Formats: sequence, structure tokens, C-alpha cells
Amino acid sequence: MAKKFMVINGPNLNLLGTREPDVYGKETLKDIEEYTRDQLGTILEEEVEVEWFQSNIEGEIVEKIQQLINGEFCSLVINPAAYSHTSVAILDALKMLNIPIVEVHMSNTHLREEYRQQKLTAKSSTIIMEGLGKRAYLFGILSQLLK
Repeated sequence: MAKKFMVINGPNLNLLGTREPDVYGKETLKDIEEYTRDQLGTILEEEVEVEWFQSNIEGEIVEKIQQLINGEFCSLVINPAAYSHTSVAILDALKMLNIPIVEVHMSNTHLREEYRQQKLTAKSSTIIMEGLGKRAYLFGILSQLLK
């Protein structure tokens, strides 16, 4: 049976490719999904299922996280985007999970504005990966498979 991963993306990530390409690159979120799937298929001998979700709405992200309580997924990879700096609601939902949580950020937030350097959601994360561009998602999944 394949290991299942949930990838949750927060606000404005649906505009990757056009949103600040100097910071986030020119690839769309769909491009990143395809890249991650292709790389996993090349690197791994075992089958891995990855379900992707994106929302600009905090409550929808909280509800998606709550759905993970059922134990169907082995790990969560989350890019809360701007909500990582502000959302107690997402933090509280993440605290309910009993699976590893990998928080990813495509840019190195420590090189950006001061308010981006504080991450509320990181308080519940097992691992934080940032500054890796699109590879953050791939490495986030691999970090949970190559233990």
C-alpha cells in the first residue's frame, strides 16, 4: 500500500508563476505538483500518493487539516504562506494532528521583511524547509520517507 501525503498550500500560491516571479520563480503551482510527482517517481522505488490542496481562505485550510485527523495520511506538507505569520486558527488545527508536519516556504523568509521571519505555524511543525524554491515540496516529502 502506498504512503499518502497531503500537501496544503495557503493564500496567493494559486498565482505562482505571475506573483513576484523574482521571489517565487515563473512556475505555477501545477508545474510544481508535476515536478514533485515526476521527481518522486524517478527517485523512489516505492509508490507514493500525494494529494494537493490550495485555498486562499483560512477556514478552508483549517477544515482540510482537521480531515487529516482520521489517520489516512502519513504526513502533512504545508505551505501556509502569509497565514504562517498570523493564523492561530491554523496553528491550533495543526496541533491536533499526530502525524509529522513539514512546513515549507519557497523563499528564505529570513532574508525578507521582518514580519515574515516569525512563523506561528512553525510551533507545531516537525521540520521547516525554506529557501529551496519548488524543491521544498519534494524535499519535504523525502524527509519523511528517508528516515
